[in-house]
Amino acid sequence: MSNADEHLIIVLMGVCGCGKTTIGEALAEQLQWPLYDGDDFHPPANVEKMRQGTPLTDEDRLPWLQILADEMGKCLAQGQSALFACSALKQHYRDILVAGRDQIRIVHLKGDKELIQQRLARRQHRYMPASLLDSQFAALEAPRDAIEVDISPDPQTIARHIKEQLGI
Repeated sequence: MSNADEHLIIVLMGVCGCGKTTIGEALAEQLQWPLYDGDDFHPPANVEKMRQGTPLTDEDRLPWLQILADEMGKCLAQGQSALFACSALKQHYRDILVAGRDQIRIVHLKGDKELIQQRLARRQHRYMPASLLDSQFAALEAPRDAIEVDISPDPQTIARHIKEQLGI
């Protein structure tokens, strides 16, 4: 089934360092869709906690998830397809984001911890320290209705694979 005429929201999810932004940028370029980075929507208190190396709690994440869900709704209401990069580690978080909307698809960017640690060692994030990777893997719940994508290939190949899997 082709989704070419349907407006979609694709949520690229996974632990820090899995490539949500990098793969999102490649996919946004291929699809000519906007990419929204979930990190840009965190309240200042969340950013400060993460900067200090303190994992966020569910209570910390709820307002942020609702903001993202609202942004997704705005895109759909405007007839706009879009990409969102968001960790969405727990099923409950994804349920908030999707909110029963069939036009929202989850893509789980999946890689082993060693590969992600290597990538984190090479990057400098504005506030997310590599030390939080263990807490991210601990919080990660396997998604129920998501496309799982191996992050080993290069971002352009991964983006093409996502498009194929979604039929777009």
